[in-house]
Amino acid sequence: MKIEMNGFEVVEKIAVKGGNSSRIYVPKKWEGKKVRAVLIE
Repeated sequence: MKIEMNGFEVVEKIAVKGGNSSRIYVPKKWEGKKVRAVLIE
């Protein structure tokens, strides 16, 4: 699958356990912004 997106900044993180789901933490300056997460493996 090939996905193309336009964006402003990229961070690569490992999802961590968070209750009964997983989560990633992004920079605080991204608060209130629209963010997309893409599974890469």
